Amino acid sequence: MTVKKAKKGILNILFSRVFILVVLVLIQFYVLAATVTFLQEYATYIYAGFLALGVITVVSMINNSSNPDIKITWMLLIMITPIIGSVFYLYVRNQPGTAVLEKSLTEQGKAIKPYMLQDKAVLEDFRTSKPANANLATYLNNQMSFPTHRNTSVKYFTCGEEKFEELKKQLQQAESYIFLEYFIIDKGRMWGEILDILKEKVWQGVDVRVMYDGMCSIFQLPYHYDKELRRVGIKCKQFSKIRPVLSSHQNNRDHRKICVIDGRVAFTGGINLADEYINEKERFGHWKDTAIMLEGEAVQSFTMMFLQMWNVLERRPDDFSRYLTAKSDVFKRELGYVLPYADSPFDHKNPGEQVYLHILNHAKKYVHIMTPYLIIDDDMLTTLKYVAECGIEVIIIMPHIPDKWYAFTVAKTYYETLIQSGVQIYEYTPGFVHAKVFVSDNDTATVGTINLDYRSLYHHFECGAFIYKNPVVWDVEKDFQNTLQKCQKVTKETLKKRNMLDKIAGRVLRLIAPLM
Repeated sequence: MTVKKAKKGILNILFSRVFILVVLVLIQFYVLAATVTFLQEYATYIYAGFLALGVITVVSMINNSSNPDIKITWMLLIMITPIIGSVFYLYVRNQPGTAVLEKSLTEQGKAIKPYMLQDKAVLEDFRTSKPANANLATYLNNQMSFPTHRNTSVKYFTCGEEKFEELKKQLQQAESYIFLEYFIIDKGRMWGEILDILKEKVWQGVDVRVMYDGMCSIFQLPYHYDKELRRVGIKCKQFSKIRPVLSSHQNNRDHRKICVIDGRVAFTGGINLADEYINEKERFGHWKDTAIMLEGEAVQSFTMMFLQMWNVLERRPDDFSRYLTAKSDVFKRELGYVLPYADSPFDHKNPGEQVYLHILNHAKKYVHIMTPYLIIDDDMLTTLKYVAECGIEVIIIMPHIPDKWYAFTVAKTYYETLIQSGVQIYEYTPGFVHAKVFVSDNDTATVGTINLDYRSLYHHFECGAFIYKNPVVWDVEKDFQNTLQKCQKVTKETLKKRNMLDKIAGRVLRLIAPLM
């Protein structure tokens, strides 16, 4: 009986979707490598040609506008394996699917632009309050059409359980439409209860749309789960389905978490729709996460972000004017300013990193950060060190129980130099921190989906909200202080106790960190 079970288990693995996908991709890698090796072995002049191609590739790379750290990693790969490195780089940089996606996103960006116009009076008022923040607002609006809003209340959630209860309450109040865009959806209590509400709303005539990242089809959901949802009346899409084809397009995941209800409220933050996010299921100890709910004029920006992504592959795009958020006639100064923003690997800008750098560069007293990963480029590393060396308190809370050992190992390679500069690093001892939070000087904060790593800052689709002089900033700082009480400080003595293998692995992996 045991032997039969073992055989059955092996067969299940061998014929599983994940195994087949991996095998097909590995075959493609093998064919590519074998072809290149064949040419290298039997044709010296072709090898010389590829060496010339490597030089041309490096020269081209030096002169493009991509991140210098990413360039260095590619150059290292090309130096070690000139042929494979050059071919792989050119293959990644010239993907037809990626070009189609970029073109469609650009077209949709133009379509939503009339609904993302900046109220000049708001910007002028912002400038009188804090000119530096108005400069950031001008940059985000001029370069990526993200306007700054007033008259927006913000509610902060210190954990997934809090957001879950509020999300259900708001979904039950939906009358016109529900838009959900999440990196992860997984079957369980959280998604089950939300799905029941969505089905009920479909019966009531509410336009319900769900979009999740295609990566879910490997680890969380059946491959055709989107069809299952469509059968019950929910409009559903997978963003970038996982296919057994080598493509850089599949490296650009939709990591955003957006929920918009009737243009009235919007949610974002780190919390996905899966049971570990509400601590219904334990994976890496206690799961610490955060989110916010916006109510008011800034909701419209999240509505348009969702519709832009939803309409990327639509033949008949939406009439965006149907989804506008009502403007208030009264200026509620006590609510300050809210600036929702998104980040795309194809916008040729880095708004996520620019927001983080802006907060650091304009802090006067402190910058407090929560992030699950710390794999940063030279700009971010230099800024963190400089701000701390200027006497500003910089504290970073990291997980104590990581979800990815290699990411945690690389993160630790930054600890020593940061600590030497005065940056304080703490680890959340109960478990895993998944929050993406910056808060500064009791008046500025940003909460969203953007991690402090290359993947979030350069390769994924992300979003967040920059908040200034809104009462919620105090809630964010209070939560940071409460979380800090559950953390242990990382010291130079702590770092000395790391085993040599971990140190070596971290240093080696850091070489390829920009491509991880």
